[in-house]
Amino acid sequence: MAIKDILLTLTSYPDPTSDASIEQALSLCAALHAHVTGLTFEAEFRMPATTSSLSNMLLDVPLMMAEEKEKSEANAKHVVETFRDTAARLGVPHAAIVEKCVTFRIADAIAEHSHLHDLTMIPLQAGYSVEQWYAETTIFGSGRPTIIVPAVKQPKTFALNTVAVAWDFTRSAARALGDALPILQMAKHVRLVTIANDKKISDAHSPAELAQNLLRHGVGIELDIVDGKGRGAGEALAAYCRENKVDLLVMGGYGHSRLREFVMGGATRSMLDGPPVPVFLSH
Repeated sequence: MAIKDILLTLTSYPDPTSDASIEQALSLCAALHAHVTGLTFEAEFRMPATTSSLSNMLLDVPLMMAEEKEKSEANAKHVVETFRDTAARLGVPHAAIVEKCVTFRIADAIAEHSHLHDLTMIPLQAGYSVEQWYAETTIFGSGRPTIIVPAVKQPKTFALNTVAVAWDFTRSAARALGDALPILQMAKHVRLVTIANDKKISDAHSPAELAQNLLRHGVGIELDIVDGKGRGAGEALAAYCRENKVDLLVMGGYGHSRLREFVMGGATRSMLDGPPVPVFLSH
């Protein structure tokens, strides 16, 4: 099934998604020829149950909450305006949704919206940010693929010249490959990369067999085996993307949630901490 309907998250609090990141994400949407819905939230705050009358007198908690709410509303207005203007300039069909939501429910709300779209795109900000929390929740809770977009200072036109698929014969890798098939069919070059000497990989079937399957879908691939050289898979994949000028990396999102804390594989965690290129993840 072709990817025709993308959900793009636009953060309003505590820091707004940058104009450059919005443009970079929309450039990717344009390359996919998809409709995009920009989703943002006006954050709402609840008074902590443990707040005492003394702390209210010293800090004026209600005033602080009102100021943060006003900040979020202003940021939401800005990111939506930037989204609409940029999408129109790039010729991307679009719509926007603005909802009110308490801060601790925003990640779950994004995951719920993601059920209704072909994939969800989440632009990250530099350093650890709330978008990583949103991404974790969406990857493991949406049932749909997610693309995380690295933070950028200067956007560039996105092109599907080279797409790399991280392959380790696992269920999650197979799921990601299947979900990304419409994108692979659009790419000029597709490279299947396996990181050797990182973990035990099944040798019951060869990558050449997978290549035959993809060829039947009109996708020709190059097979690459990269020696991890003692590096983690995430670090090795990042280096591979840089060396081969990869535009998009496809990989399985390995992990699970336990008591609402996400336990992720090293490569997945590495990509969320610092993706070298846009990363397509499925779980």
